[in-house]
Amino acid sequence: MDGHDADNTKQSTADMTAFVQNLLQQMQTRFQTMSESIIGKIDEMGNRIDELEQSINDLRAEMGQEGSPSPSAPLKAREEPKSAEDS
Repeated sequence: MDGHDADNTKQSTADMTAFVQNLLQQMQTRFQTMSESIIGKIDEMGNRIDELEQSINDLRAEMGQEGSPSPSAPLKAREEPKSAEDS
């Protein structure tokens, strides 16, 4: 019986080892999948932030063009009645 118990113990140990290795492989696969998903979302968020920064810079440029030549704003106001009179 001692030989039979030793065989059962070896088989049980081998089964446990295989189970743990399989479990670790599954965990590693899930971790890799989650890591790739997180990295993808971070990259997407980075792209959105870049687009937002570009939009803000575009708006600033437009405001700068409209706001910097302050004398041209009254000229535009003066031009509008002339064009309305010409019509």
